[in-house]
Amino acid sequence: MGGLLDRYPRGPAYDEMFGTDGLPHPHARALYDVLQTLTGEDLARRAEARDRSFRDQGVIFSHAGEEWVFPLDLIPRLIPAAEWELVEAGVVQRVRALEAFLADVYGPAEVVRDGVVPRSLLTTSTGFCRPAHGIEPPNGVRVHLAGIDIVRDQGGLLRVLEDNLQVPSGMSYVVENRRTMARVFPGLFLEQQVRPVAAYPGWLLDALRRSAPVGTEQPAVVLLTPGVGNAAYFEHAFLARKMGIELVEGRDLFCRDNIVYMRSVGGHRRVDVVYRRVNDDFLDPVHFRADSVVGCPGILNAARAGNVTIANAVGNGVADDKLTYTYLPTLIEYYLGERPLLPNVRTYRLDDPDVRSQCLARLDQLVVKPVQGSGGHGIVVGPQASDAELAAVREQVLAEPRAWIAQELVLLSTSPTQLGDQLLPRHVDLRPFAVNDGAQVRVLPGGLTRVALRQGSLIVNSSQGGGSKDTWVLTSSPGCDAEADGASFPRQTVRGAEPDRGPCQDQQQQ
Repeated sequence: MGGLLDRYPRGPAYDEMFGTDGLPHPHARALYDVLQTLTGEDLARRAEARDRSFRDQGVIFSHAGEEWVFPLDLIPRLIPAAEWELVEAGVVQRVRALEAFLADVYGPAEVVRDGVVPRSLLTTSTGFCRPAHGIEPPNGVRVHLAGIDIVRDQGGLLRVLEDNLQVPSGMSYVVENRRTMARVFPGLFLEQQVRPVAAYPGWLLDALRRSAPVGTEQPAVVLLTPGVGNAAYFEHAFLARKMGIELVEGRDLFCRDNIVYMRSVGGHRRVDVVYRRVNDDFLDPVHFRADSVVGCPGILNAARAGNVTIANAVGNGVADDKLTYTYLPTLIEYYLGERPLLPNVRTYRLDDPDVRSQCLARLDQLVVKPVQGSGGHGIVVGPQASDAELAAVREQVLAEPRAWIAQELVLLSTSPTQLGDQLLPRHVDLRPFAVNDGAQVRVLPGGLTRVALRQGSLIVNSSQGGGSKDTWVLTSSPGCDAEADGASFPRQTVRGAEPDRGPCQDQQQQ
């Protein structure tokens, strides 16, 4: 009887397990051999065990008012050691440049005076927060936790798709995915050397403590959540529990004399660091939305006075703006004096009349995104869109060009994914998480691989029907802390390619 992968239908995209010759990549050979010993019935039994484990642990997300078990695919995504070195270096470089950018735009704004970015980039960005101007974080860190979304194109080149610096989510699912996979598929780990992920919450807690106001000896850290109705509440509760800190809502906090306190059964306790999972608009009704009941009135004044640290910092949304994203290659060179290790996806600024005209002429070939969009909402994939959808987005672009960007279509890489009793190719991306403690930026090994479960879909977000995979960063170093002993893998040389050079080079890379 043949194995599960004997009839795997490789498509035109780069595949994370198979090369163009149809053979497994060297680093995936051991996993391939194990999967070939399984049957569809084996996968079905393990899928039932996975679902029971997730239900027992309450690993859920909320969407459209309903709670769902977070979809975890049973086939892991493997990353060889040498390629991870590139990912790690590229993410660190990007976070360093974004930290410098945020410190600059909320300070002297030299990047504007030097003509690197136009002032209009800031003044027209809904993520730019004027009340945050002049606030100096105690250890200079504004991006305590970053999630950088990376895709692989048809040629196998890794590219950054977007940056998430406000309230990046998904870290808890990385830890839970690994724990569940170790229970459901313990034999797989015997054939691999996989770097562990259990330390994720500890790394984040250490960074939060190091960000406390100067002179704080034993920082009190809390996690601020909007409440149980939030789609990511499972993650909020999970991280608070794993870090051993209080999970609080806005009503649990108050400010007095520019100091933040927490109400508790033992009285009022001072709070030094607030890891907030509340968006800027709702964080402080004194400065932002006055009708917010999930924030803490006066917390921004306390941060300005240096009495509390807000993580991630208020105002980071300007760096998440997808128009800012188009300037990142230039910002890396401006602030760091380096060439980008991970190029962007080729992107066009639709606020430029000439570029807008060219893009609208071939809208059916491009991907159009709202600059402030998240969760896959508002994205129009030209080749998959109807005439009515293309006409609607055309009108929206013409009405408000600054609110949109266009990108060349990237045929995301695929990975074998369980669908019933078969393994079929589905498109994936990768969100590595980086933690900045003020002394160094550390990229947590692995990250969240998201998978588009619907056939042909390029949208991997869970709110759009996507799922996730356990991400295995492999190591062949005997002294490296690995998840399990097993086979070693040959080192592959992976080099970062330079940004694309083409007719729209200035538009894309400035």
